[in-house]
Amino acid sequence: MSQSIIVLDFGGQYAHLIANRIRRCGAYSEIVSNDISPQEIQEKNPAGIIFSGGPSSVFAEDAPDIHSEILKLGIPVLGICYGHQIIAKHLHGKIVGAETQEFGKAEIQVKNENSPILKNISSGSVFWMNHGDEVVQLPENFTCLASSADCEIAMMGDEEKNIYGVQFHPEVTHSEKGMQLLENFVEICGVAKTWTIENFIDIEIEKIQKQCEGKKVFLLVSGGVDSSVCFALLTKALGKDRVFGCMVDHGMMRLHEADEVVKMLASAGFDDLHVEYAADKFLGNLKGIFSPEEKRMSIGNDFLELQAEIAERMNLNPNEWLLGQGTIYPDTIESGGTKHSSKIKTHHNRVERIEKMIEKGLIIEPIVDLYKDEVREVGTALGLPDALISRHPFPGPGLGVRVLCAEKADILENSREREFEIAAKYDGFSGRILPIRSVGVQGDSRSYRHPLVLFPENGEFDIEKMGEIAVEISNNDPEINRVLINLFAETPPEKYEVKISEMTVDRISVLQKADKIVRDSIFGRKDCEHIWQFPVVLAPVFLDEKEAIILRPIESENAMTATAAHLPDEVLLNIISRIENEIPEISSLFYDLTGKPPGTIEWE
Repeated sequence: MSQSIIVLDFGGQYAHLIANRIRRCGAYSEIVSNDISPQEIQEKNPAGIIFSGGPSSVFAEDAPDIHSEILKLGIPVLGICYGHQIIAKHLHGKIVGAETQEFGKAEIQVKNENSPILKNISSGSVFWMNHGDEVVQLPENFTCLASSADCEIAMMGDEEKNIYGVQFHPEVTHSEKGMQLLENFVEICGVAKTWTIENFIDIEIEKIQKQCEGKKVFLLVSGGVDSSVCFALLTKALGKDRVFGCMVDHGMMRLHEADEVVKMLASAGFDDLHVEYAADKFLGNLKGIFSPEEKRMSIGNDFLELQAEIAERMNLNPNEWLLGQGTIYPDTIESGGTKHSSKIKTHHNRVERIEKMIEKGLIIEPIVDLYKDEVREVGTALGLPDALISRHPFPGPGLGVRVLCAEKADILENSREREFEIAAKYDGFSGRILPIRSVGVQGDSRSYRHPLVLFPENGEFDIEKMGEIAVEISNNDPEINRVLINLFAETPPEKYEVKISEMTVDRISVLQKADKIVRDSIFGRKDCEHIWQFPVVLAPVFLDEKEAIILRPIESENAMTATAAHLPDEVLLNIISRIENEIPEISSLFYDLTGKPPGTIEWE
């Protein structure tokens, strides 16, 4: 019997994550294009087929589709989100645009406890939703297996043919019983458990040695988890003499971080790391650039130019060297790197020049198919110290994507009507829409919308309750993709203003101080170990001529989904007090309550 399950990719943010999770269940998985023919599937002889989610609507003229005959092959099928709707479309169910879009957690009510796909899954289980359209009429011979408050057919199945569809995303870690559901599908497929992370390392070393035959690797190292594990894997495959590690201090690192990274990598055995100081180059080229995408493009291109300058200075023969990158899969998918995926934001390691180098075979990316949790496992298996592989993720562009810029002044005067609507709908709370925008991901597509600041009328910040309201607002309001609270103010100020703001050394310095306060407050505390990442953002939202800091503590496992993390009261009060007393340039301190979706982890 075949030991593999294939995933048909419709461009969803989580398509590759599905394959990752199937491997976690111990079955080999392979991603293929959605337009694969039934004959090609039969040649692969898979034990099961999964249809991924996707950013399209099934009603769109150019929506990605499947060959109908695939559903007649007699192979178990699981459709997820868009894939669920594709099954309904081809088997004559009915799909409509949902009245309420769902982004985030939803409880399901199980309708058939005896279904093999629902083994060990009960009513009240939380799954992660991220959709607009929904199935409202079942195909023939299908039964409804589960519902949610806003989606009557959250799960359906033809038990005789082993064809199942789920509107939610079982593959994401915030779906509490997601792995159980996928394990149930693997069991239905009858697949033996043969896949391990050790298998991956052995296979990848062989691939590295083949791709690098007769060549060496120039690796740009940030000191983060991904580049460090990439460094270790390349070194294990090729030896120290064939891997040149270079860390670039681009002027947008955290306070004292360059020195910390050098010491940490040296303790892990990488004591020959080259450090290049290039703040003038990077910050100089960011002058006059305001949009998130343009900033990422500028930083990515500067990395490439600097690498070429260093190689020339050291007389490295370009015909003997490949450029190594610690790219992981979320970087690729968020950059629109698969056939039908939507671009959320361009990562610095996916700018156009990098893409062209990849096409020419000039780039090597050993961990490009992995997620953060898998990268950490590879690091552990390679013997890297826990202090290195358990670091909070930090973006390659550094604080360059955490210092928000504004090209023009704005007050957003016309927002008052919307604010009154919010106050009327959510009794006990008022809201103020900020005149800035941030990047989000909703329905597998990019959003660029305003954040809303919530104010409790009684002045008491119940973060858990406000977090629930945040989910409801972002699900129902097309103008908003983030919800915040202001920790410095109990009532809404008369107005927030945006002023023209560029990337400057002074603004970076302000953010470095705030970031250092946060890191000092949480690291080393057991009650903060649940915090997976903690972006601290400087926003050009002015009150009394002073800017704002945004706290973004999140819980996640692989960056594909996230929830806002709750800080212990003692920690939060310490952060509030220190920022208020030690950073006079700040007048507002916001706490981001938004999950992913609808917000991305970083604001840009």
